[in-house]
Amino acid sequence: MAAHRKSAHRKPKQRPFTGPAARTAATLALAGAATATSVGGAGAAPAEPAPTAAQVRAKVDRLYHDAEVATEKYNGAKEKEAAATRAVDALADEAARRTDRLNTARHTLGSMATAQYRTGTLDPALQLALSSDPDSYLERAAHLDRAGDRQTSLLSNIRRQLSGIARVKARADQETEALAARRAELDKHRTAIRTKLTDARTLLATLTAAERAAYERAADAAHGGGPATSADGSTAHPDRTVTGAHADRSAPRASVAAPNSRAARAVSFAHGAIGKPYVWGATGPNAFDCSGLTQAAWKAAGVSLPRTTYTQINAGQRVSRSELAPGDLVFFYSGISHVGLYIGGGQMIHAPRPGAPVRIAPIDQMPFAGATRVA
Repeated sequence: MAAHRKSAHRKPKQRPFTGPAARTAATLALAGAATATSVGGAGAAPAEPAPTAAQVRAKVDRLYHDAEVATEKYNGAKEKEAAATRAVDALADEAARRTDRLNTARHTLGSMATAQYRTGTLDPALQLALSSDPDSYLERAAHLDRAGDRQTSLLSNIRRQLSGIARVKARADQETEALAARRAELDKHRTAIRTKLTDARTLLATLTAAERAAYERAADAAHGGGPATSADGSTAHPDRTVTGAHADRSAPRASVAAPNSRAARAVSFAHGAIGKPYVWGATGPNAFDCSGLTQAAWKAAGVSLPRTTYTQINAGQRVSRSELAPGDLVFFYSGISHVGLYIGGGQMIHAPRPGAPVRIAPIDQMPFAGATRVA
């Protein structure tokens, strides 16, 4: 009886769900959890606040700067790609010349072999015994010996030609691999530039018209004032070139004389470029990037500069900021990613950034990194 009462108070043993019952229970549990989360909202991640106009402007400035860094890397990669292309072309020309010489030697050897086949191959002693004119035969034999020596020389020459062609082709294969690597590097930097500029434009599009106008004014001030103006007072559009009679002659010219005629010509060229648009990778005559402008200015003065900011800084004698003279190259940022042409009075002419044409600007608007005197 006691055993019966004890068993009556014992809880019935629960069996675990299996099969379809288990799947149904799991589904109901997940649905309940999802409902509780959606109702309570405790687990929902808060939406990130939209960036402020100041944050957008700071990020756009950083993107433009990064794009300029990538542009200088692109310029360097393009220079190396051009050198690799010239090397491959030169090796292809050399291989063609060597192949022509090889074919000529082979033709000569083939002609000699044909002639020997036609004259037969009698034993020389027998030919002497049968000859009615031994003296004439001996003279001909001497000629045959010399011909044999020539044939041996031709064979040696052909072997040398084949070895030389193999070496040229091996070098051409190496240069072709290097060229492919240079082109891949070029594509990488090109993609980086386009991506950063696209991101900058996308961010600017999130600003109101008033905020964007304020940004443009601040950016212009940081890079040397407003858009370049022509002699008739009209504003130069950043996507249009201002040249000839419509070039900017109202911009103040340097009062400090250039140290020599070549520096004066470089400064004069830079003044003539004011108002022309910034285009990454451009070296003129209708558009420039920063190092493209300085390279073109000194080219007009008869001096060949390397293509990039980080190579131009080593293209002359380093000078301190207090020693600057018109024509000197002035460099900015720790990575030497921007360059301008000094014109005196603390001013330079430079190609600032996309959307901002070539203009005069104070050199203290950006972090000064150094200066070089070209000539």
